[in-house]
Amino acid sequence: MNIVETAVSNGSFNTLVAAVKAAGLIDTLSGTGPFTVFAPIDAAFAALPAGTVDTLVLPESKETLTAILTYHVVAGKVMSSDLTDGMTATTVNGQPLTIHLREGKVMVNGAEVIIADVATDNGVVHAINAVLMPA
Repeated sequence: MNIVETAVSNGSFNTLVAAVKAAGLIDTLSGTGPFTVFAPIDAAFAALPAGTVDTLVLPESKETLTAILTYHVVAGKVMSSDLTDGMTATTVNGQPLTIHLREGKVMVNGAEVIIADVATDNGVVHAINAVLMPA
């Protein structure tokens, strides 16, 4: 299964999948890749201020939504064993993410990786507990 199919079948990424559809990124994330996706779980989206997700999935917010979603994607397949403390990775939207390894946890810009190394046909998914916002 590819990244999108994996997210759909997991059941913990319903909001992410809906956002990817609204942004028109299904074909991209179903493509050849490889991609590394730091995928916010549904609870991460639910923790955003009330109305944020509803606003982001509106057609007039597509550019903002795309910028947020592509900030969660890195070109290439990056497994947790490839990560080092303080490393940066440039996202598909061009802005960097910073990785920290603390007390046995992997943090991505302050979001914790709660499930690592979910291999897919076109990359890898790391589930995170917060939505990353680009600068």
